Amino acid sequence: MMFDDRLATVLGSPVGGETAARTQFRQLVDLLGTPGRNTDSPLEARAWARLAELGELIPAEERSRILRDPGLRLRDPRLIGVLAAGDAKPAAAAMAVARLDEAQWRTLIPTLPVMARGFLRHRRDLPQGTRELLRHLGAGDMLLPQPEGATAPSPLAPAPPPPGTVPERDSIRALLRRIEAFREGRRPDAAAGPLDPRLPLGDVAEDEAAPAPPAQFAFTADETGRIGWTDDAVAPLLCGLRLGPAGPGSVAALEDRAVRAMQGRQPLHGAALAIDAAPAITGDWRVDAEPVFAPGGAFTGWRGRLRRPVFLPAPEAPPAPTDTPQDRMRQVLHELRTPVNAIQGFAEIIQQQLFGPAPNEYRAHAAAIAVDAAKLLAGFDEIDRLSKLEAGALELDQGEADLREVVELTVRRMEGVLRSRGAGFAVQGAEERLPTTLDRPELMVLVWRVLASLAGALAPSEVLGAELSIDDSQASLAVDLPGSIARAADPFALPLAEQRPVLSAGMFGPGFTFRLARAEAEAAGGTLAFADDTVTLRLPLLTGC
Repeated sequence: MMFDDRLATVLGSPVGGETAARTQFRQLVDLLGTPGRNTDSPLEARAWARLAELGELIPAEERSRILRDPGLRLRDPRLIGVLAAGDAKPAAAAMAVARLDEAQWRTLIPTLPVMARGFLRHRRDLPQGTRELLRHLGAGDMLLPQPEGATAPSPLAPAPPPPGTVPERDSIRALLRRIEAFREGRRPDAAAGPLDPRLPLGDVAEDEAAPAPPAQFAFTADETGRIGWTDDAVAPLLCGLRLGPAGPGSVAALEDRAVRAMQGRQPLHGAALAIDAAPAITGDWRVDAEPVFAPGGAFTGWRGRLRRPVFLPAPEAPPAPTDTPQDRMRQVLHELRTPVNAIQGFAEIIQQQLFGPAPNEYRAHAAAIAVDAAKLLAGFDEIDRLSKLEAGALELDQGEADLREVVELTVRRMEGVLRSRGAGFAVQGAEERLPTTLDRPELMVLVWRVLASLAGALAPSEVLGAELSIDDSQASLAVDLPGSIARAADPFALPLAEQRPVLSAGMFGPGFTFRLARAEAEAAGGTLAFADDTVTLRLPLLTGC
């Protein structure tokens, strides 16, 4: 024997915030919308009371969104009737997703508010009998109510039917059938009316031109502002909407001035109205209307015209700036880093045996892959740095660093590699300090790029002269060029060497490295230039030292 305690579980959950309230509202609608429950239990009564409380806490927009959830079940006539009697947007959502059989619709529809029946007429999946009932009730929905105190006209006595004629009820039924058959014969099978709402299923033919929505139309409304009649073209979309103040669940919101005028039963001239309903009528409108009074002086409603406002075209905005080449390069680098990072991570997992033992051969391959990935990432960083420097989007760190000390330290670091080839640098020049405005790590990287690119092109036994000096309030480093670079037409365009150099300042070759060094020097307020078989690096001196 099984017990369904889902309703008790939902009611026992605390409502501590907006998210919890929306969740419980969704659960209660799902449970109360499922037929076959014990509707007489005290638990059921608590559920209906809790649903009403949550309906006051949750805005109409949120309730409408919850009701339109594809997984929600709405098959209980009582729940559908309760939702239809509420705010406009949740009522429209309930009418759109409710699923009842024909007998249940026949029982429920006469009890629905006029507005809810108007929403229900937009559906095309209802049984034939249900549509007939809606059409039958539609004539009464379009009438304004009688003013208070008005006497109902006395019914006329029916004239006796001529002898030999069919009864009046049968003749009317036959006439209605003929009218409906005539309408069905004129209606195209594969196309809906121009203003019939469509589901977003993409079934509109490409060559089918969407008709322009009406720009103006007449209407009448009752004393509460609810539209009861409009032009035929928009009657299915507007009948049942209530003109009123803006607020939660409002579908046709008037500006405050117009609301006050309606409350005082004053004419409306060009009043602003915002409609949030079917696409053909959604948007801004202007209302021109006047109050209507019965011969006895009783106020009976409004009649007037809705029209679209006329807006002057706004001046064309200037075209949005397109991405620069540097921006596009940084976007490409971002896309490349992601897979390389993943490859490096998996290679390190195999090499370090983090998920279990691996053969030594696999570990060796993984280590080589991790090294290659690290080189690629370093190359990406260099390209990114050059793009930012050339675009002016990166500033170098400022500080104090001695150019002489950094050059001598860099040359000593290279001696271990160059000594076996008999190559190197001969540093000479000023003995005093050459303090620059760059931070020490920034200066060390810059000097390394220049000297390592030159050292990689050195021939055996080739020694380059390097002179340090102060030139026009700038610290200067002038280095002779190796023969292979001196013969190049543009050192900044040197390609990657075919053979791996002894020293390498980057994976893209000396030309790219010189461009990066030049961009760094210019960002620091200096220069890097080639002239007369010499490359000269100039950086601003730190004043006050």
